[in-house]
Amino acid sequence: MRVLILPEVQQYFYELQYILYEKEYFCFLDTSEKYVNDLIDDIEANLHTRLHKPAPLYFEKYGNNMKYAAFRKSKNTIWYVFFETYMDDGEVVYLVRHIANNHVIAQFL
Repeated sequence: MRVLILPEVQQYFYELQYILYEKEYFCFLDTSEKYVNDLIDDIEANLHTRLHKPAPLYFEKYGNNMKYAAFRKSKNTIWYVFFETYMDDGEVVYLVRHIANNHVIAQFL
């Protein structure tokens, strides 16, 4: 099992650490960086074990036949990871195509 993350999603993670700090969700930039890194680590380690559902049609703009899984990071925030799977030399590959949280996309789920 392997998890790959599209470059645009990686860019989002990079920007997210600064957004969270600038909007004062975290008092220190290093705390914000740790939050984002922990989220990435959780996705890479556990995406294959999470319950996943077919992504609603709204998310087809990010890819076809995608699924999504939820990652709760606090009592108020759930991150939704949108991905597709395919086989590569007998190995299942999870390709992360989009990520967003419940504050942004809850109405579409």
